[in-house]
Amino acid sequence: MNKPLGVGIIGCGAIGHKRAKALGSGGSLVACADIDAGRAQALAGTVGAKAFRDWRELLWLPEVDMVIISTLHDSLAGITLAAIKAGKHVLVEKPAARSAKELEPVMAAADASGIKVHVGFNHRYHRSLRKAKEIFSADSLGEPMFIRARYGHGGRVGYDKEWRAKPELSGGGELIDQGPHLIDLSRWFLGEFSEVQGFAHTYYWDMPVDDNGFLLLKTESKRTAFLHASCTEWKNLFSMEIYGRSGKLDLSGLGGSYGVEKLTWYEMLPEMGPPRTTSWEYPMADDSWSVELAEFYDDIRLDRTPAAGLADAYAALKIIGQVYKESGYDHCA
Repeated sequence: MNKPLGVGIIGCGAIGHKRAKALGSGGSLVACADIDAGRAQALAGTVGAKAFRDWRELLWLPEVDMVIISTLHDSLAGITLAAIKAGKHVLVEKPAARSAKELEPVMAAADASGIKVHVGFNHRYHRSLRKAKEIFSADSLGEPMFIRARYGHGGRVGYDKEWRAKPELSGGGELIDQGPHLIDLSRWFLGEFSEVQGFAHTYYWDMPVDDNGFLLLKTESKRTAFLHASCTEWKNLFSMEIYGRSGKLDLSGLGGSYGVEKLTWYEMLPEMGPPRTTSWEYPMADDSWSVELAEFYDDIRLDRTPAAGLADAYAALKIIGQVYKESGYDHCA
């Protein structure tokens, strides 16, 4: 049996805790770091790991084989670059940087070093998305045509005063918060987008970043993704419909406040009319975090390119940056 990888977590907030709980048998938490020393100590204390206020001290530890970076957006790229230079494999949460340009030196360093970097496009690993990908990859929908998707969350008092509303920390608003998941999933199914149209706007919140982003993305063969990311949804929502010439996949929910994960497959019959309908529901606990980490452990051990990597983050950030610039959010582009 392979020895568990020594894992260090930098950023010990809600996502850091989720990652720690999902390490499984393939990884062992050996160190935690957070600018709030109490948060680092609280997470480290659950397993007797070391705790640091300065993440640089964590990177010096020889027992750390890989790091999970779940900090604010403004430090994701810088810490990832330092971790690569320290010889540590990295799982960095999306969007991995505040802009595509900020990610370029990270990509160059990763390519030169052979270090594995996985970007936390966690939605790929939800049960409904895994099943949808299985059906799609078997060509059961026929030639892909387009995707229509929405992702949004309800507001909360003071949202416009939080870190996500500060472009120097976040890199933008809703389009760079939930938008990367929509873009990544659409690329995962349809391929690379060569045409980008979009619009970002602040409709409700009193903040210098967008609260809604709209995208119309096209591949060379005109496969199209029509996407809307919103933080004026008022009720948390995830909805994605994937259309082919002979069927459709309808996904909704992500568990928790987003509702039960559901997938419905509509198979078009030769005579058309009402389709053959098959549905799945996944009311059980979300296993996406553990499935994602297990895949990354294998990437490291098998010297395999991560399925969700820096190139995927870069592609999403390029699209977001273009839309921000064209929408007048030059401080975000």
